[in-house]
Amino acid sequence: MNFVLKSLDLSQAALQKADALVVLVGENPPAGQDELSVLIRHARQSGDLDAKAGKLLQLYRQGGVSARRVVLVSSGDGSSRQVRQAVTAAVGALKGGKLKNLVLSFATQPNADSVSAAVRAAVVALADASYVYTTTKPKADARTLEQVVIALPNAKPAKIAFAWGQALVQGIELAKEWANRPANHATPSQLADAAQALAKLPRIKCEVLGPKEVAKLGMGAFIAVAQGSAQPLRFIVLKYQGAGQKQAPVVLVGKGITFDTGGISIKPAGEMDEMKFDMSGAASVLGTFQALAHIKPKINVVGLIPACENMPDGLAVKPGDVVTSMSGQTIEILNTDAEGRLVLCDALTYAERFEPAAVIDIATLTGACVVALGNVRCGLFSTNEALAEALQKAGDTAHDLCWRLPLDDDYADGLKTNFADVANIAGRMGGAVTAAKFLQRFTAKYPWAHLDIAGVAWKGGAAKGATGRPVALLVDYLLGQAEGSHAA
Repeated sequence: MNFVLKSLDLSQAALQKADALVVLVGENPPAGQDELSVLIRHARQSGDLDAKAGKLLQLYRQGGVSARRVVLVSSGDGSSRQVRQAVTAAVGALKGGKLKNLVLSFATQPNADSVSAAVRAAVVALADASYVYTTTKPKADARTLEQVVIALPNAKPAKIAFAWGQALVQGIELAKEWANRPANHATPSQLADAAQALAKLPRIKCEVLGPKEVAKLGMGAFIAVAQGSAQPLRFIVLKYQGAGQKQAPVVLVGKGITFDTGGISIKPAGEMDEMKFDMSGAASVLGTFQALAHIKPKINVVGLIPACENMPDGLAVKPGDVVTSMSGQTIEILNTDAEGRLVLCDALTYAERFEPAAVIDIATLTGACVVALGNVRCGLFSTNEALAEALQKAGDTAHDLCWRLPLDDDYADGLKTNFADVANIAGRMGGAVTAAKFLQRFTAKYPWAHLDIAGVAWKGGAAKGATGRPVALLVDYLLGQAEGSHAA
């Protein structure tokens, strides 16, 4: 989709040739005397256009408007959250018709404090609402929306935010693409190919390690998960160099289980197809690097993706087996379906070599987190107050919400075992926390945070598919950490 930003007041936007015109109407309707402005004021006064964000009024062949269809939609207080609501509602109302060109007009200029956030929110919401997956569905109706003009009376203050919004859309859609692919179209090797393709973009390099290199590193936990699959594991190392060599990088570690049967501790058959989404953490790392390449912030970032399948082959690891992690700690695998923490722990140890400023792992790790937080917020765990606060703030700003959960030492008691340094599961109670406590054992040498995205990485039911979360959260966090917080 091609986005264009233009300085146009409402009367000018109404004359733009397009299949549809969407008008975001804030708390104060436009004061102009053109036909559309007058109509909006009358609709608001009569109660036909409620002021609540997302409420809309549809028009057809409206006088003074070039577009065939017009949607007037209330954007509430003009905050980025309410702009997102409004845009989502408007695009939903337009679905089903032929729509190649769209003009999205802010009826009045947002205030200086909110214009950037509102424009970025509009771009992201438009792309999200019109996204269509087609990779393995070639006869499906592809996204028909080809060009969107974002119009507001003075576009100049929103130029940087507009560019960042476009970059963010590319990152989110790359994450969706790989998480949506079925496992036979997203093997560890294919995921590595996607990472290597990113290395063609500015400032990005990629290295891919195979089974021999991983064995040499002593990643026994990662190898244990992969050994039941015919698909060879891949350990992907991405590097974005936006600052000087001496600046310590932020390391992102994405869980890359490209399909999870549960292994010998096999999952129930119902909805097992959704386990193709178990590499959503890895997909979010790919998407974040895609966005970084276009925004070019002054920061160094490393992405680590341990990618493999978890299958119940005759060679698969068994409950009760003990393996040695890269850190030297031995692990008793009591449940082979708690495999994500096993691949992550070796990647977290590998991260030490970068002497990182912070390490953030992203994983669809536990069903317990879904029970605790549903699909609104992902779980946030951290050993560092400043890191936790920065991630929480980034999530709030990006509308990619997280919620901090505890890491009390008492939660680790259930991980004790007579046969190894640690067990890979504890009891049923507090499962999201005990999984985080397991990972914490491997993070003593740097500030660390863990994002459990099991509840937010995809939607089920009729809307089944990847959400692209938490790319927006990660990008916002990294931009906040970048020198100057501006594109280079």
